[in-house]
Amino acid sequence: MPDARQYFPLPSPFSMRRGGTLVGAQLAYETWGTLDAARENAILILTGLSPGAHAASNATDPSPGWWEEMIGPGKHIDTRRWFVICVNSLGSCKGSTGPASTNPQTGKAYKLDFPDLTLEDVGNAAFEFVRGLGIGKLACLIGNSMGGMSALGYLVEHPGSVRAHISISTAPQAQPFAIAIRSLQREAIRLDPNFNQGEYDDAHYPETGMSIARKLGVITYRSAMEWVGRFARIRLDHDRQDDDPFGVEFQVESYLDGHAKRFVRSFDPNCYLYLSRASDWFDLGEHAPGANGHGDVAAALRKVDVERALVIGVSTDILFPLSQQEEIANGLRTTGARVDFVALDSAQGHDAFLVDIPRFGAAIAAFLAKL
Repeated sequence: MPDARQYFPLPSPFSMRRGGTLVGAQLAYETWGTLDAARENAILILTGLSPGAHAASNATDPSPGWWEEMIGPGKHIDTRRWFVICVNSLGSCKGSTGPASTNPQTGKAYKLDFPDLTLEDVGNAAFEFVRGLGIGKLACLIGNSMGGMSALGYLVEHPGSVRAHISISTAPQAQPFAIAIRSLQREAIRLDPNFNQGEYDDAHYPETGMSIARKLGVITYRSAMEWVGRFARIRLDHDRQDDDPFGVEFQVESYLDGHAKRFVRSFDPNCYLYLSRASDWFDLGEHAPGANGHGDVAAALRKVDVERALVIGVSTDILFPLSQQEEIANGLRTTGARVDFVALDSAQGHDAFLVDIPRFGAAIAAFLAKL
């Protein structure tokens, strides 16, 4: 399949927030639509942990993207009007520089020698990319899930660089439940004997650890309501095998197995660890330390400078609960921005923005029509 990815070289050296630099780093990205003469119609999308830049099909790569029904001519994000860019996060393994990339100073993969990564680094790299394209101010910055946190970092670090913002199922700081889940995911990978302190290879790959991590993630991406509706207690047709008395028996187990098998070799384990930990570290309040030494999220949100914002959340999201979406919306209102807050009752939990396209798309299209 032809690769539609393009590559942007980041300023070298590129400084990381927790110390260290990257030399010769790059971001992978894809685009849809046409940038207007004034360079004022650009929309940038920052993604969740695992997606690449291929958000939708295009002439070079006609394969469906991860947001295929959302982006395109006449779709909710209409590429007849907007120049849409999706960038692969710094630290990922989908074309952008990350732990799986070659360190030009050693000629070997960074692995665990990659500098500490924060979501502010992801946002800062995206900002350098936008500036490198000659775009002075984005028409809209869209961030969902982890990408929403990266987007908030972008907005706080670079006030006035974006006219409008769409915040989808994200958080202004990582909360204990999400941290606990991600901690277990990382532990599953690190305790796999094949992980070998990050020195695995194709022949000795932490497949079991990655499989468990993915299953834990998928369980939390959907709601209990959906699990009951889709699978109930339906068993597989075949009888349990005597040589594997505790093997897969229910349809829901088979579903998780299928998800894990498709994922484990498609995403680098070290990159997964770095992005997962960056998500746990994220706390917008660090940009506005309070008198008691703790961060003040509300004060940090007041540093954001946008004209309009749309904040969307889902009542069944257990990873990024609706209360956090309300916190973002209320914080942005204090800046004087016109903020639309949309709370959806989708049964599909955190992943609703990927699958409940009619309702998410309607809210996004209605917001973009106001710009």
